[in-house]
Amino acid sequence: MLKFSILGALQIRTVSGPAEISGDLQRTLVQTLLVTEGQSVSGESLVEEMWGDAVPDNQANALQAHISRLRRKLKSLEPDRATSRVTIHPSGYRLTVGEGELDAAEFIRTVRQAEAAGPHDAGRVAGLLGSALALWRGPVFGGFPGGTLCQLAGARYDEYRMRAMELRFDAELRLGHHAALLAELAEAHTNHPLRERFCEQLMIALYCSGRQADALDVFRRMRRHLGDELGIEPSPALRQVESAILCHDPALAGEARSTFLLQLA
Repeated sequence: MLKFSILGALQIRTVSGPAEISGDLQRTLVQTLLVTEGQSVSGESLVEEMWGDAVPDNQANALQAHISRLRRKLKSLEPDRATSRVTIHPSGYRLTVGEGELDAAEFIRTVRQAEAAGPHDAGRVAGLLGSALALWRGPVFGGFPGGTLCQLAGARYDEYRMRAMELRFDAELRLGHHAALLAELAEAHTNHPLRERFCEQLMIALYCSGRQADALDVFRRMRRHLGDELGIEPSPALRQVESAILCHDPALAGEARSTFLLQLA
């Protein structure tokens, strides 16, 4: 069994350790086959992904050479495997990846589990997403995005990562861990200044930590930023958090906080 990792630099791990994929074209080929998660990719799409506008004259032969090289590499990592992981189909090429073998697929599966969890599963959700977010070793593909297919997949995985962070922060806030979250929330808000959910969560964590003035200052800066960058006003949810803080709404305290957070989500 191999482990494929793309939540960070491309990595293939065997029982004896990581295996290197050398060369930009080989990395792009592997990444493209992985992000389709078991679906076939046409030869034309692979060529465009690998070479872009610099397509070689003998593109079919060049692609086949790289496919053969990848097959040999994977075979050397799994000498006892009866069939090749890379197969040819009428619709193109496919890389067989089993359940639990691709970190990105496992990550998305866990996020969906957390989304489906009930309102009283905050502890389980926090644990699930904490473990899932630990799969990330850096930017998708290690900052080597490849072509259009890989770039679109990278954006999708990044959005799932933001969603996972939001869900985990919500769960931790419902559990009363507001003080312990302050540093992480401040970092998330700084790194994603237009994502209002992180702003809402940071404001709530600050208020619940006895820092009402700081919470309101975060709102004022966010309102200016939204106006300057996008020409819009804060969302109703963000204004609701400000209003609750201004009037010391009991919904922000104790067990009632869980219901308040669920209303915002």
